[in-house]
Amino acid sequence: MDSTSVSKREDAAIKRALRILENRIREPGMSYTSPDSVRQYLTLKMAKLEREVFTVLFLDTRNRLIADEVLFMGTITEANIYPREVVKRALQHNAVSLIVAHNHPSGCPDPSPADIAVTDRLKDALGLVSISLLDHFIIGGVFAVSLAEMGWQLPRAPVVMTDPQSEKTKRRKAKAKAA
Repeated sequence: MDSTSVSKREDAAIKRALRILENRIREPGMSYTSPDSVRQYLTLKMAKLEREVFTVLFLDTRNRLIADEVLFMGTITEANIYPREVVKRALQHNAVSLIVAHNHPSGCPDPSPADIAVTDRLKDALGLVSISLLDHFIIGGVFAVSLAEMGWQLPRAPVVMTDPQSEKTKRRKAKAKAA
């Protein structure tokens, strides 16, 4: 068995895993519960890219995925990010919040000063139109860093998992207990 066939099988397995994660992310009624659920998806999606790519996950009021788009592609060392274009797409999708991500083809996921600066600029620009930037992931090979987990300032409201069915059940039980 040659390395080409092994590589093709690995690529096929990664594509299947990516589809499974996409389906889980898009599952009706489920929201992002933690950076881990997003990290797994983005790492599979972006780990092998040879150029810097900037991806945006557009979310609704319950932090459910509306759309996942690559907005900017760059070189092996950088990608130019235009906050105006991010805001424009967020408004077109009627998004309430966003999670952004980009990769470092070098394999090192450590955020650079430029990464922090663009995150702050995006947060400020989105805030002007009442859209929250929940997190910025940096993918380096099989590793991913969440700026939110590193202490980057999150929006006022925390990201919480909401399952509409369980919320209804809780309210019914509370009413029954009160009666």
